[in-house]
Amino acid sequence: MLLNFLFLIIIILLFIEINHYFRQYSPLVLKPKEFKKIIENSNHKYIILVEIKNPKKRMEVMIPSFNVNPHLIGISTNEIKKINTKIKPLHPDAEEQKNDYWSAYILKAKRSTFVEIEIEYEIKNTAINNIKCLWLDIEWGNYGPFGSFKSFDGFVLPNFLDISEIHSSNTNSIVPIKTHILGSLDDPIGILKSYMPPNCLPTDILTIGESPLAIMQGRYIDYRNIKANLISRFICKGFHPTSSLATASGMQTLINISGPSRVIISWLIGGIFKFFGVRGMFYRIAGQQARLIDDITGTTPPYDKSIVLGPQDAQTFCIKAAKYLNINVAVVDVNDLGRVKILSTNNDNNTEIIKRALTSNPAGNANQQTPLVLIRLNELG
Repeated sequence: MLLNFLFLIIIILLFIEINHYFRQYSPLVLKPKEFKKIIENSNHKYIILVEIKNPKKRMEVMIPSFNVNPHLIGISTNEIKKINTKIKPLHPDAEEQKNDYWSAYILKAKRSTFVEIEIEYEIKNTAINNIKCLWLDIEWGNYGPFGSFKSFDGFVLPNFLDISEIHSSNTNSIVPIKTHILGSLDDPIGILKSYMPPNCLPTDILTIGESPLAIMQGRYIDYRNIKANLISRFICKGFHPTSSLATASGMQTLINISGPSRVIISWLIGGIFKFFGVRGMFYRIAGQQARLIDDITGTTPPYDKSIVLGPQDAQTFCIKAAKYLNINVAVVDVNDLGRVKILSTNNDNNTEIIKRALTSNPAGNANQQTPLVLIRLNELG
């Protein structure tokens, strides 16, 4: 009887796994490649190059529409005199278009195409210093064997801060460092180099939050792209309301990463252990991303409408950054409850020092824009 029951469970999980594996979705990936900024008094112009890639070997996907909605974060609409958007497809196998109409395009297997986006805006002089960033919200069509649906992407065009003003008052032993709003056009090691104080010592530690690093790696998903199923809607109800897995989309994100069988098994075993007073078993079995996923509203705007994943290859990043910058580097996850989780560091001997220094969460969890914290060991003693 027990064997029959176990066999039935295995068959059900196998069916769920196969159904998940063969789910219909668009393989196309959109990524910003480069940009340039032209400023003439109060008139600003960004020219951005975006790549759309089809990694599939035997699938052609059509792009019937492509729309861009720019948002100037930090100022109100009445401070904007004008804002214009131009979209220019740069398809390698099609003639250049002479009008603003987006012609449906077939992106063949293992190929890429490019789109040039031009944003020009003029704002009141009193608002120039209040702009935090320009956020591009992209809504584009995907049409193929999977059906037809809208895909949503967004990314930041950075508005760099004055480094000299940031470093002028850095005299404390624990220094939160303010940056511009980071995005996928930023290089993580380059950002550390740009914002770290010039008088750093090799013994000092430069920490970066796990979410800002993940964002620079492009590891965030617009919530509108997540299609929650019955499993995610059911399982998410068992989590604390403040958990990032307490929503169907947050849970579905984990399922898409770890697979439905692993999440279901983790949920069942975690529930059994929780009944006997042992908590946290779900997160141990479901994988690291179960702890690192941040649901919407969990990250500073304009990423407050995105589900942010944990960073990729944090250990490799720390080792490379430490060697390049000649300073200790750590990737951390800190909250206002005094919990400090060190995802990775180039020097494990600094673990306890980092935890003590960051217990008060000097970087904050609101909109301080301080993803970096410098820990000066020579002044801590």
